[in-house]
Amino acid sequence: MGELTIPVLPCRTLEPVLDFYTALGFDVTFRQSSPNPYAVVSRGDVQLHFFGMRRYEPAASYSTCVLRTDDVDALHEAFRAGLKAAYGRVPTRGLPRLGALRTASHGVRQFLMTDPGGNCVRVAQDLGGDQHHRPAPPGAVARALHQAALFADSREDPAAAARVLDRVLDRVPGPVPGRTRDAAGPEPSGTEPAGPEPSGTEPAGPEPADPAAPRPTAVELLRLLVLRADVARRLGDERTAADALARARAVALDGAGRREARDDLRRLRELEED
Repeated sequence: MGELTIPVLPCRTLEPVLDFYTALGFDVTFRQSSPNPYAVVSRGDVQLHFFGMRRYEPAASYSTCVLRTDDVDALHEAFRAGLKAAYGRVPTRGLPRLGALRTASHGVRQFLMTDPGGNCVRVAQDLGGDQHHRPAPPGAVARALHQAALFADSREDPAAAARVLDRVLDRVPGPVPGRTRDAAGPEPSGTEPAGPEPSGTEPAGPEPADPAAPRPTAVELLRLLVLRADVARRLGDERTAADALARARAVALDGAGRREARDDLRRLRELEED
């Protein structure tokens, strides 16, 4: 005897929701307008149902579901390509929007996408092991990154994430994102580092003037700046996003550092393309 659970999600009108999922590679397999608006989309073994509610407010929605996959990287790439083809860009704020691909602190690799109906679909790949959130790591910078990522993704509160990141970045030598147009050093081509390559675990930049200030490694500094650009983009703060991206491009990484920061370098490229 087999069982199957299918989420039934609300929306104000069906058309923009169906257009969104069609762009992601889903097929509309059923649609009706009477006696009530209802539709079904499917992609492989995934099926989602939608119903229309005239007084529904998508921006205030809390509806969500989890889509499990064994190749979340491939789905994220395919969804980005589909949205870019359909919308001319990958939407990262408002409705609809597609989030960054990250390895979360609870044993999954995932990204969040929110459709025009305000439904948040968590697309996740189980990495095995305990799926409780890990405690914050030691070190001021690592803790800040951990907390900011939770605010940005798990709670979808980019403003809170920005405040956490700014408390660290304000004390790191170099221009503060959003307060100057100058990049920290010359801009290299692509995502390659400028200048000599320090070890991926050495502190980035000169010794801070404040001895109590956090001293991020090169990889940590890149992560701080890429996440700061990401949340700034979600908040519609393009100047801060551009400044943070310019600083991130100038962070020097060796081969080990680039491997460790693989997801962050990919997100850097995505933010520059979007």
